[in-house]
Amino acid sequence: MPRFEVTTWVAAPPQRVFDVSLEVEVHTESMSGTGERAVAGTTTGSLGLGDTVTWQARHFGLRWRMTSRVSALDRPRFFVDEQVSGPFTHWHHAHHFESDGHGTLMRDVVDFAAPFGPLGHVAELLVLTRYMPGLIRIRNAHIKLVAEGVP
Repeated sequence: MPRFEVTTWVAAPPQRVFDVSLEVEVHTESMSGTGERAVAGTTTGSLGLGDTVTWQARHFGLRWRMTSRVSALDRPRFFVDEQVSGPFTHWHHAHHFESDGHGTLMRDVVDFAAPFGPLGHVAELLVLTRYMPGLIRIRNAHIKLVAEGVP
């Protein structure tokens, strides 16, 4: 099962970065390039422990839906979202926030698995292990701008 990590430094305190990271509108703004929007569950405001949200977006020319649940949360240190239903056979995304004395080190650790057995494994190797970290980097760049108060 593939795992990747993305680390982003943010010039804001962990509490601010943590809270911004759980805002549905911030997520949809960050993924505007894929037309992502929240279509069910918690569709506005801040996500909390146990909340679910169904995202709809376009990737590779196809419309996808994924329902995620916030399965763990310890403000402002970390939260975890996991796929309840959607395109992956497994999706576990841990979000970590650590003060470095000058700002926050935001670290995303994602474990995922594509469906379709050996064909899914090929898709993981050839496409998804590059594509998915890129989406997280785009999301994190937007979180950074919002948390730092950049208009």
